[in-house]
Amino acid sequence: QVQLVESGGGSVQAGGSLRLSCEVSGRTFGSRAMGWFRQAPGKEREFVSGITWTGGRTYYEDSVKGRFTISRDNAKNTVYLQMNSLKPEDTAVYYCALTYSLSVVRGPYDYWGQGTQVTVSS
Repeated sequence: QVQLVESGGGSVQAGGSLRLSCEVSGRTFGSRAMGWFRQAPGKEREFVSGITWTGGRTYYEDSVKGRFTISRDNAKNTVYLQMNSLKPEDTAVYYCALTYSLSVVRGPYDYWGQGTQVTVSS
């Protein structure tokens, strides 16, 4: 099985920064990419960013382009999401996930972390 553990969430003022980490363990051979998703109160879960393991190709939802940066350390089986210039509308539970699919944005994603809360105050 695959296990994903997020860390780095917390509370920050608008304009501040946070870095989320997702450590992956288990049988991940053949997986294509990692993604970050978020779910805010009253909203559906949405794709935030993704990165392929092999080529490091990145994908971003439009609202976070220029503010968020996804990266990975293959040796550590860890994916990061650097979030800068945070806005109150970024407040959500953030989840990391792993997919074997060719579609990084759509998935399906096969394994999910437990989520970490990000709260941005004005």
